[in-house]
Amino acid sequence: MKILLVEDDKNTSDYIAQGLEQAGHLVTASDNGPDGLFHATDGNFDVIILDRMLPGMDGIAIIGAIRGAGETVPILMLTARAGLEDRVDGLDSGADDYLVKPFAFSELHARLNALVRRHQPEAAESTLSANGIELDRLKRLVLRGGNPVELQPREFSLLEELLRNSGKVVTRTMLLERVWNFHFDPKTNIVETHISRLRSKLNEGHAEDAIITVRGAGYMIAADE
Repeated sequence: MKILLVEDDKNTSDYIAQGLEQAGHLVTASDNGPDGLFHATDGNFDVIILDRMLPGMDGIAIIGAIRGAGETVPILMLTARAGLEDRVDGLDSGADDYLVKPFAFSELHARLNALVRRHQPEAAESTLSANGIELDRLKRLVLRGGNPVELQPREFSLLEELLRNSGKVVTRTMLLERVWNFHFDPKTNIVETHISRLRSKLNEGHAEDAIITVRGAGYMIAADE
């Protein structure tokens, strides 16, 4: 699993991260609210472990921002606040589970596994392909011409959207909504920049451009004939 850990206590963070990495997971750690929110909305994580009391921005506010952006990633709130009202507030804010400190690592790990199982995509939707490009959502794997292509999470999401609509033009507005969950124009070249990076990685070693730019309309990957 790709796990985002947002915890400001270094000892607790190191303990959790070490245990999860020994179990074979990839962990991105953050020790404050704003940085945690940045990672949560910019990355593509399978699950988030979120402390409630954080410097800069508390866990409840972070969950509100994540859910407000349309992100459905499962969130486990980790906190020393054990009161019934605190647990209700955490779950009502959009957390999927609530674990009180101190805790057993085995229970934390089991809860993370359960959360991810409940949010896994259907197997029928796990693979997409068009024009010699293959994408496996479950394995987070991309191939072009049988050769692996290493993509960042946002590039992976962009390619997924283009492949899901192969043979059709996908507009800039559609990409902002579906990949970034922006329902407004941020007035930046964020889409163009990521498309350029994605195109460069897909085209390496290939003469044919993987992504077609339709001027004034958007972008497209050709469908298989």
